[in-house]
Amino acid sequence: ASLSQASSLSANVGETVKITCSGSSNNYGWYQQKVPGSAPVTVIYRNNKRPSNIPSRFSGSKSGSTATLTITGVQAEDEAVYFCGSWDSSSG
Repeated sequence: ASLSQASSLSANVGETVKITCSGSSNNYGWYQQKVPGSAPVTVIYRNNKRPSNIPSRFSGSKSGSTATLTITGVQAEDEAVYFCGSWDSSSG
């Protein structure tokens, strides 16, 4: 699937951040990479599912062809590269 998302954004601690991704996928995943070259961490999978080790301030939603990652009350440690991907349902 071809996906597109905004290139960059900035926010202050405590603000709510929304990152959108549009494309043709039915299921999206969101990934966080804090250190370039390191393995990304899945923060949202299957559009709105959050792994148990991810803080509840991270949430995901999907409307039509657009997926949104929301960070409610962003923290300094959330500074990272975030990217979306097509989530393969066979991955769980």
